[in-house]
Amino acid sequence: MAAVVYVHGLWMPGDESLVLRSRLAHEFALELKAFRYSAVGSSMSQITERLAELVKDLASPEVHFVGHSLGGLVIYRFFERFPDQPPGRVVFLGTPSVASRAAEHAARFAPIANLMGQSVAEELLQPRERRWTHPQALGIVAGSQPIGLGQLLAHFKEDNDGTVAVSETRMPGATDHIVLPVSHLGMLISSRVAEETGRFLTEGRFSLR
Repeated sequence: MAAVVYVHGLWMPGDESLVLRSRLAHEFALELKAFRYSAVGSSMSQITERLAELVKDLASPEVHFVGHSLGGLVIYRFFERFPDQPPGRVVFLGTPSVASRAAEHAARFAPIANLMGQSVAEELLQPRERRWTHPQALGIVAGSQPIGLGQLLAHFKEDNDGTVAVSETRMPGATDHIVLPVSHLGMLISSRVAEETGRFLTEGRFSLR
């Protein structure tokens, strides 16, 4: 059976994936394992090294990845540093692939900036040109329900999930990209997101275009 590693976002414990985990197990026979890390207390280099150790310990011939928000960038950096991985597929959920206007605005407030940590500063506070060049197929889910504090910080004037704009989720080289009517956190409990995630992991494509 293929292993599925879930990588959470900023300030999340990993347990927020419970509903997604349950649906992937019951509807697609996929067992999701949460990878936990501290975005505040660790650098991206330290985080990706720990993720590499977890994947090695799984000793699975096929490993899929699901990353929510910052978790998608952890996966991106993981493959950048450790490209020799078992076959599998990758899904990003609301990952700011180019930058995060909400994070940039939040970082202007010292109390919030201190809570973001080094990994956020490395990945989200400056625009970056990222491209997916790995053999693993990448599917990206973006949300268009603008519910979240990021909406107040970034003052989006385009489709967004309340934290990340749809345009910020697009990454050149991705296999597929869909937009669903969910918020940034709501996508973790959405049956449609779970269905599309499971479909991409098992078939390499989303059902919706």
